[in-house]
Amino acid sequence: MHELTLVNDLALILVSAGVMTLIFRRFKQPLVLGYIVAGFLISPYFDLFPTVVSENNVAEWAEIGVIFLLFALGLEFSFKKMFNVGAAASITAITEMAAMLCIGFFVGHLLGWTTLESIFLGGMLAMSSTTIIIKAFEDLKLRNQKFTNIVFGTLIIEDILGILMMVMLSTIAVSKGVAGGEMGLGLLKLSFFLILCFLIGIYILPTFFRQFRNWLNDETLMVISIGLCFGLVALATHFGFSAALGAFIMGSILAETIEGAHIEHLTKNIKDFFGAVFFVSVGMMVNPHTLAEYWLPILILTLVTIFGKTFFSFLGVLLSGQPLKVSMQAGFSLAQIGEFAFIIATLGYTLGVMREFIYPIIVAISVITTFTTPYFVRLANPFYDWLNPKLPWRFKTFLDNYSSGGDIAKDESHWKKFVKRYLINALIYSVLSIAVVLCFTHFVCPFVVREFSGHLPDLLIGLINSLLTIIAMIPFLMGLVVVSRKNREIAAKLIADGHSATRRGLTALTILRLFLATFFVMLVLFINFKTTSSWLTILLLSAIMGFLFLAHKNFKAHWIMEDHFLSNLLQKEEYERQKSPLRSSINSQLSDIHLAKIIVSPDAPLVGKRLREIDLRKNYNVNIVKIIRGHKEIYFPGGDDFIYPSDHLTAIGTDEQISSFSQIMEIENMDEPQIQKGDVELSSFVIKEDSPILGKDLMQTEFRSSGCMVIKVDRGEETFTNPDGAFIFAEGDLVWIAGEREKIQQFV
Repeated sequence: MHELTLVNDLALILVSAGVMTLIFRRFKQPLVLGYIVAGFLISPYFDLFPTVVSENNVAEWAEIGVIFLLFALGLEFSFKKMFNVGAAASITAITEMAAMLCIGFFVGHLLGWTTLESIFLGGMLAMSSTTIIIKAFEDLKLRNQKFTNIVFGTLIIEDILGILMMVMLSTIAVSKGVAGGEMGLGLLKLSFFLILCFLIGIYILPTFFRQFRNWLNDETLMVISIGLCFGLVALATHFGFSAALGAFIMGSILAETIEGAHIEHLTKNIKDFFGAVFFVSVGMMVNPHTLAEYWLPILILTLVTIFGKTFFSFLGVLLSGQPLKVSMQAGFSLAQIGEFAFIIATLGYTLGVMREFIYPIIVAISVITTFTTPYFVRLANPFYDWLNPKLPWRFKTFLDNYSSGGDIAKDESHWKKFVKRYLINALIYSVLSIAVVLCFTHFVCPFVVREFSGHLPDLLIGLINSLLTIIAMIPFLMGLVVVSRKNREIAAKLIADGHSATRRGLTALTILRLFLATFFVMLVLFINFKTTSSWLTILLLSAIMGFLFLAHKNFKAHWIMEDHFLSNLLQKEEYERQKSPLRSSINSQLSDIHLAKIIVSPDAPLVGKRLREIDLRKNYNVNIVKIIRGHKEIYFPGGDDFIYPSDHLTAIGTDEQISSFSQIMEIENMDEPQIQKGDVELSSFVIKEDSPILGKDLMQTEFRSSGCMVIKVDRGEETFTNPDGAFIFAEGDLVWIAGEREKIQQFV
């Protein structure tokens, strides 16, 4: 009977969710809202339709939904993305989240909520909705604009900070207050857990997938990845962290492997299924009587969310050095809360620190801000046009000078690079050393004591435990004591500069790493001998440090482990570079080259001219790869083709080149029909010794007749952009081409 109840409840949830998603797709609204409405209709508060029988079963499925949502978020995230989003996104996320945390806490107190409820309210208001923003940008055809990159980077930073915030909120909820010592200990514990999981995961999982790749079909890969996800979820909960944290960490680790994209594809449907159950369960908790009773807090918090997040997001982008218009566009895009707020609300409710009426209030705010998001995105440009003329000229001059430097990130000096590399190195090996100490203290040493107690003297048992622990730690102690090969090169350059301050700094760092190694050895001896003053402890410490000093030139285990880790860490990039040289090197060589859609204005000065007359490559350094004119499509137009009003051009160039060309050609109209995406793309290939175009010039090849255009050729250190017809291809050339996907594949 229990199984039938579960099946009946699932059937009701999925049927209602399916019907509502069809309705919401028809009216072009986010599916998340459809799920919430479906949950409301089958909840006990709405008796027109059948209701769910067992809410406990639904709660368990909803918790699994949270796990898969965070697992999918981790697969999309990857730790390396966080270091590539730029200073603008980081400053924006930190500014906006810190401000909304404080404002939410303050408003919660004004509403008469408890301290813990106010803290959770600030956390919920701090998180913007990735799903809603992406949907709004797609509907409004804004994915290619500059400010959207800042918004997406901000969302990435918010996601990782949101995970950290969930752990902090859990700590606060369990301790029933904000205790500085407990909070600091919790953050240290979290940092240790994150770093250790990442190091072990990257060291093992890429190697595993590489070794067994021939035996991993879709079914096996899906089972293994989900098993790893739930395994780390169980481990995270065992150590006092949330299940969502474990799922997110495992997703981010798998994202660094060559199977990351494949796993994301395989688990997408499962994530969608359990995610639908979660959002339906959110809707089931909406009590209309509660909404009517608390309409004033809903109104106040909605206004605080919209205007607070808009202003502080705008301020964060502006502080990062971006222009006023870009800052305003980004700020107006982040004025909502979404799925993360539901997860934090669920956390607070299940931990018993939030009263029941708060949950439907948060859902109501999310629903309202979801509907207002597209309108606010559209409002950014008109508001800028209205505000800009009214600003004092001195203030506008100050903003122009402040933003003229763009991103505030600066180049690093050799000294900063050395210190950063060393501190990262010291942190990693310290975490691994602590992990070894904890493992032996809790598992190996008790076994030795249990087996040999009564047969050997306590002093000898302590000596055995100490030696076993230190032997296992030797690779990591060597990593602390020995300067890495890359740091040696940087240190040599610093010493060559001859600054006395630099030499003192290098000496201080040398003393620091010796101190760390000594500290961990003394920690092991203290644990096993319960004292640090005995002659035996001093003798052992001296012998061990002497061994490390004498063996550091010959003991290379830590270098082997380090090389293996770095190889696994870079395995995905290397695989993608071999699979598609363009896609992997575009970030370092042509980081801002992209395809852009441009609509020709009837008033554009180039209208009615042939492409030969315009000479786009010479004057603007862009290429036109496609023209859409009514129902007619012209691929790779020649010099005799004209540009006419309202033509839809697909151009290739950098951000600056496209921007300069767009100012002359493009018409800004939000209501224009969206151009189909994905029909023209960039790709590349390497010319090998058996290539049919080896030794031929560009005119002799069949690129244009095959529907492709050569954009650039890399030959060693040389780069040939827009090569002419006399260019001859050589072995090893990296050829960058543009064209339709099918035609590129046929040609290659």
